[in-house]
Amino acid sequence: MSLDRIVKFFKEVKVELGKVTWPNRQELIGSTIIVVVLSLVMAVYIGILDFILSSLFGRIIK
Repeated sequence: MSLDRIVKFFKEVKVELGKVTWPNRQELIGSTIIVVVLSLVMAVYIGILDFILSSLFGRIIK
């Protein structure tokens, strides 16, 4: 790649980043809380499901 193409690419990146609407602090905190809570819920669900299936397969094998 030539240097001109690299410079053009970064100029276009700068223009596109100027068009982005960034979340304010309150929106960011709210989104973060939602992600953390849903991750914990999914972890608990998968953990319970894993425990149940492990128990069932353990009884089938014995």
